[in-house]
Amino acid sequence: MSNPGENPSVLKTDPPKGTPSDPAGEGIRSLKTSGVFRAVNFELYARPNKYVMGFGLIAITGCIGYLAWMKNQHRSQGLYTAMDDQDQLYLTKKRNKWD
Repeated sequence: MSNPGENPSVLKTDPPKGTPSDPAGEGIRSLKTSGVFRAVNFELYARPNKYVMGFGLIAITGCIGYLAWMKNQHRSQGLYTAMDDQDQLYLTKKRNKWD
């Protein structure tokens, strides 16, 4: 009988031979793709830009804030959107049926 450590049927934990040609973390950039695929899916190949991302975040936050402010102004003034006989939308003040 031989020792369990000498048994050739036991799985080996040797590292794989050879090194990959692309560094780890490259993802889809390391694949061979066509120029059309790269043009259509540009965001998969471009590195993230923190300044552009920050500007976009501030811009979308400003737009949402402005829309919320406009809606609050219309509500505080008692305005709502109505439709006339020619299917045109317009802003009008809320009235009760006693006016």
